[in-house]
Amino acid sequence: MSGSASIDDLLTFEEEGPRHDDRESGGRAGRVFRALLGNAALVAVLVVGLRAVGLQISLAILVAGVFAVYAVRRVAAALAPPPAARSRARLAQGDDGTWNWGARDALRAAINGWELPLDWSTTRPERFTGVILPRLAELADERLRLKHAVTRESDPARARALLGDRLWTFLETPPRRPPSPRDLAVIVAELEKI
Repeated sequence: MSGSASIDDLLTFEEEGPRHDDRESGGRAGRVFRALLGNAALVAVLVVGLRAVGLQISLAILVAGVFAVYAVRRVAAALAPPPAARSRARLAQGDDGTWNWGARDALRAAINGWELPLDWSTTRPERFTGVILPRLAELADERLRLKHAVTRESDPARARALLGDRLWTFLETPPRRPPSPRDLAVIVAELEKI
């Protein structure tokens, strides 16, 4: 194998969201002060604008209205899904226990990652042996390593016994043409049994 990847690397997709550091933005007191200052400026502009057109509205109602609109905007911003990240960097930290509503489903990303190469392999058989077969071999080695502490390279005899003759032959001798979807389903089922 030219490169090695674990099953987690092949099947995981996590996006790194933007970091919000309270120290950079002045902390909670700074945010509250900026919100009060911004709302006071908006109230002043509205009072001047309304007086310029000849309308009189109670200052208390105007202040309450501006703060109500501000509160609704804050709640809507907190409930909105995060924007899609542009990079596909993995998070170095573990799961923090919160649900990331904006993250893509790792299973869907893995399936989509296999769909295009499998589709290409129907018209170009060399694509199957060059792209799909090495990935299947990596998955087989990773499953053998995780469940039985061997790989095809480290202990070929035990790996062959664990894989079975059909799967071993499929991985070791590239087929002349890509297997049919039914044959591939059988191979994947055997791979899952490891």
